[in-house]
Amino acid sequence: MNTMDNTVDARGLSCPIPVVMVKKAMAGEPAAVSVLVDNPVAMENVTRFAEHQGYTVVVTEASGEYHLDLKK
Repeated sequence: MNTMDNTVDARGLSCPIPVVMVKKAMAGEPAAVSVLVDNPVAMENVTRFAEHQGYTVVVTEASGEYHLDLKK
């Protein structure tokens, strides 16, 4: 996780670790968090968690990787 620019790189990690990393990145309630995951289950779980926290989620998929833009 890169907390300087609120980017979470959770590629190669299984749930619940990506969700835990995103939760930590949201600790200061940033306006935006960028997340990288490489499996659909992690993408779905992070999306569900972020929406529950009041973030809108835009997902882009390329080459089997998912880039999630979370915005308040």
